[in-house]
Amino acid sequence: MILCGGRGTRIRGHAGNLPKALVEVGSEPIVSHVIELYAAQGMRDFRLAAGYRADLLAAWCESPGRPEGVAVNCIDTGELTETGGRVAALADELQGCGAFHLTYADGLADIDLAALERAHAASGALATVTVVRPELQFGVAELSEGDQITGFREKPRSDHWINGGFMCVSEQALEAFGSDSVLERDVLPALAAAGRLHAFRHTGFWRCMDTYKDAVALNDLCREGDPPWLAATPALD
Repeated sequence: MILCGGRGTRIRGHAGNLPKALVEVGSEPIVSHVIELYAAQGMRDFRLAAGYRADLLAAWCESPGRPEGVAVNCIDTGELTETGGRVAALADELQGCGAFHLTYADGLADIDLAALERAHAASGALATVTVVRPELQFGVAELSEGDQITGFREKPRSDHWINGGFMCVSEQALEAFGSDSVLERDVLPALAAAGRLHAFRHTGFWRCMDTYKDAVALNDLCREGDPPWLAATPALD
């Protein structure tokens, strides 16, 4: 399942009225890249939980431009529905799946999805979240104890781990998703408090298209050829 309800307010001036999922990276919408990332590793069945301008996303799903060889279904889960509520809206379709992949439409990574699945199965948790250490927006100054600047580091990685998307969720966890719940504020903290949330550390490439600057950076990677999120992706068993 791919959460596609975002408005892309921080890139709206450059994207018109498109939902964030349809903002182009290279010559195709970013959600297409997300689908291709999963498809390259054996995934074939996709559900897009749409919100803002769901009509445009549904039209794209029916167009010749979407990835070939996969089933992509767009479900309008409501323009104002929160992230957890979008999952709850598709709960009936997820019954009997055992475990499913859940991610956002605006994040890309060279993640090993088979390794994520194995880590989730071995953990016994109800959900496993890929965590990443993002590159900081600014360079940092290195200081001595006497406040002498000893050097600079250009955009180092954060010392902290954050939610990088790319989640594996057991069917039993669907009980934690309410119609008005927020995945990041309600569902994941509740699972963590119950000791049922596992972390999968990813130290490779990861980038989220949160701003126009991020969109430019991802477009630059596409122009260079061989986008890192499709490089050396292992096939799932």
